[in-house]
Amino acid sequence: MSYDDVEIEDMEWNDELQAYTYPCPCGDLFQITKEDLKLGEEIARCPSCTLYITVVYNIEDFTDKKPTKPFEPSKQQSITVT
Repeated sequence: MSYDDVEIEDMEWNDELQAYTYPCPCGDLFQITKEDLKLGEEIARCPSCTLYITVVYNIEDFTDKKPTKPFEPSKQQSITVT
C-alpha cells in the first residue's frame, strides 16, 4: 500500500538526480524521473527504505506533443450532369 498520494506540483525537481523528489519519513527522498512519468509510472520510491508514494499527475503534461494539423475536409469538386 502506498505511503501517501502526492500531487506532482508538491514535488521538487532535483537537477542533480534528474528526478522529482519528495521527503521520505526515513530522511531520504522519494524519486521519480520524467522518463518514468512519460511511461505512465505513478510510483515514486525511496532508495533507502521500502516506502513508496503514488504521484498524482496528468500524463499529457509529460508526453511528447506533436503539433497536429486541424481537420480540413476534403475539397469537393462539382460535376455537371448532362
